[in-house]
Amino acid sequence: MWAAVVPEAKARWELREIPTPTAGPGQVLIRVHACGVCHNDLWVSQGVFPFPPLDPVVVGHEAAGEVVEVGPGVTTRRVGDRVGTTWVQATCGRCDYCRLNLPLTGQSGMNCPQSVMSGLTVQGGHAQYVAVAADSTVLLPDALSYETAAPVLCAGYTAWSALRAADPKPHERVAVLGIGGLGHLAVQFARAAGFETVAVTSSPDKHELARSLGADHVVADGEQLRAAGGADVVLVTGTSYRAATESLQGLRPNGRIVLATIDPVDSFTIPPTSPFWAQRQQVIGATHNGLDQLTEALDLVASGAVTPMVEIFPKERVAEALERVEQGGVRFRAVVNYL
Repeated sequence: MWAAVVPEAKARWELREIPTPTAGPGQVLIRVHACGVCHNDLWVSQGVFPFPPLDPVVVGHEAAGEVVEVGPGVTTRRVGDRVGTTWVQATCGRCDYCRLNLPLTGQSGMNCPQSVMSGLTVQGGHAQYVAVAADSTVLLPDALSYETAAPVLCAGYTAWSALRAADPKPHERVAVLGIGGLGHLAVQFARAAGFETVAVTSSPDKHELARSLGADHVVADGEQLRAAGGADVVLVTGTSYRAATESLQGLRPNGRIVLATIDPVDSFTIPPTSPFWAQRQQVIGATHNGLDQLTEALDLVASGAVTPMVEIFPKERVAEALERVEQGGVRFRAVVNYL
């Protein structure tokens, strides 16, 4: 099969022929139709995160496709099913964390020392075929194309999980910091859920776009957010924790700021003179918070209430797709077609 191989850290992705996997016990083999390019794929490739101990290294955790083989013991999936894959496939089931018997989430991957993670500990989805744990897949709504579903499997999943983690009340106002791969979806999710929504972006060229996505207000930073009346929830969907820290200026009393992304350079800080403690504000971490929430996100997209903005690349241009993501030239999610 053809796969996008990362030869080494900081090297250009290469389309290579590698052996086609088979479905082992508890697994399904998926014929990948489309796979999104996540910023974490870029950081793994650049060596910002530990380079995967795999040979060959194939990253990717936004793969959508068709089940073509079912492994021993699998009863929940059938050949022909349209499915999406996720980042964390499985855990050991026996460590102290696993003995808590919590749902399979991004938290699972961070705590189980033997977690199975697509593109990090096992082959990822930037390939024509990928074998994954059947229990980590979700059935795709019939109305969704593979190319539309792919970015929901991580970006959309993260954005919706962040909104759900904040638990906004009907009268509250939601701000989305950063209008990119996650943020353009978070704005739509917040609006679809009925919340007054503020887009916070320092890019003037994104202001009209944010309004077209459903933002009631658009501001440039935390100071402007405060001047506009503030927000009860700030969803941090960009990769700058410095901007997240600055956005605290616009967080209302009893407000929640949700860190839903990673900044590999800067730290999120609460300034020494901040009245954060007296305002009874909260900082919440959010990641993939359960397959039920991924299903909710997919259903919202299938309903037409939320529409991912994608640029589709054929597999022969996968290296170009990654470069465009690195340069910030994709609006807003690169998706590679592996047919």
